[in-house]
Amino acid sequence: MKIKSFLIVICIASVLLNCKQVEEDAVVEVITVEEMDELLEMGKVQLIDVRTPSEYAQGYIEGAVNIDFRDENFEDLISKIDKTKPVIVYCARGGRSNKCSNYMKKAGFTKIYDLDGGITEWKFKKKKVIK
Repeated sequence: MKIKSFLIVICIASVLLNCKQVEEDAVVEVITVEEMDELLEMGKVQLIDVRTPSEYAQGYIEGAVNIDFRDENFEDLISKIDKTKPVIVYCARGGRSNKCSNYMKKAGFTKIYDLDGGITEWKFKKKKVIK
């Protein structure tokens, strides 16, 4: 009887731990330019450009807030973003936004989208850039 109870507890614990892992892995979603365009049209999504201010000044996606991933105050600046609302993160090609997305995931953001290919891909698809 004790062995049966022990096995049931182990099974339930493993199911719960596996569900939690799936949930954490599902928080960051890499999206295409077309998917991002749809999300922006629907509204209710925050847009963060994690490039440097000089890169941002050369052109950015309308509605984007610039928070430089390499800024020494990055963590303080990103903590001012609403964690409960979906957020799209982009950079030049995807490296910094990937790192930023992973940081935001650990910081407790609920839904994070990372633009695949960054603003480079956005421009390649002939999407509007503000200068």
